[in-house]
Amino acid sequence: MAVKIRLKRMGSKQKPFYRVVVADSRSPRDGKVIEEVGYYNPVKEPAEIKISEELVMKWLHNGAQPTDTVKNLFTKVGINEKFHNEKMASKKKSSK
Repeated sequence: MAVKIRLKRMGSKQKPFYRVVVADSRSPRDGKVIEEVGYYNPVKEPAEIKISEELVMKWLHNGAQPTDTVKNLFTKVGINEKFHNEKMASKKKSSK
């Protein structure tokens, strides 16, 4: 089962609101999700991003792949850098 971290659209017409969710890659965009890990509101100025870092790191370590848009959100929040640093630290530890 390929697991993705992606956006689920909520809100009404002309007022989008997104939930950052973990879902099977084969399920529809607004279909069944495994877990909700945050939200993204692009309508607010500046855009509001709230993501649970613990949950995201757990899923990334378990092999979940973020979509391109979600990867950009993670970069803004700083999760990508933290995940990369943890990954490099574990590689150094395992090579010793």
